[in-house]
Amino acid sequence: MMIQVSLCSWAHFFFEIEIIYAALLRDASTVGGVEDMHHLPRLPRPYYQAFAVVHWTITLEPRATGWLDASFHTRFRELMMHAAAREGLLSPIYVLMPDHMHLMWMGLELASDQINGMRFIRKYLQIEFDRRNVSGRPPYQLQKQSHDTVLREEERKRGAFASACAYILDNPVREGLVTHAGKWEWIGSVLPGYPDVHPLEKDFWPLFWKLYHEQRKPGNQPPLPPF
Repeated sequence: MMIQVSLCSWAHFFFEIEIIYAALLRDASTVGGVEDMHHLPRLPRPYYQAFAVVHWTITLEPRATGWLDASFHTRFRELMMHAAAREGLLSPIYVLMPDHMHLMWMGLELASDQINGMRFIRKYLQIEFDRRNVSGRPPYQLQKQSHDTVLREEERKRGAFASACAYILDNPVREGLVTHAGKWEWIGSVLPGYPDVHPLEKDFWPLFWKLYHEQRKPGNQPPLPPF
């Protein structure tokens, strides 16, 4: 007897296989309790596309410092704006630390692809770091891969999402760099058309959700297996 299986079922099956494979890679990338930062396993590509919400961390090798200043901040915002335009993204928060960067991206359309966006921004950040290299010092070099955390559905609900963003913005406080996140000058949002909006302002979240729903294109992301 012939058994008929829908294309959707097969897609679901192969996604589950990819998730299991990623988990095996994650286990294999940890040796003696130390994670190999040069090979960070990822979920299958569709989890970073369409309306995905992802927390990205970009780190320098080996935790190099001395590059964070006002001109770098300006260049970072410019690159983030270009990435937003190319891939249909909003960034409600980012925070630049002395040796790494955090940013949150949210896709606005079915064609949004955060892997492409991260490749773009890393390419031009490395060009900026090359420009800043100083003779006699080790060159600035990004780690070979950015770390990512794809948010689950329950983590994307308004209250939970705002709490996750607040935790990321508190990184300078936890590192003892400032006593309050508002005192750290390398924090912001990248919302095209709203250059002065700041994530620590009192009315930020109502405005952000209004802009998000105005700019989010119609469409439904294909269902993906839980991870």
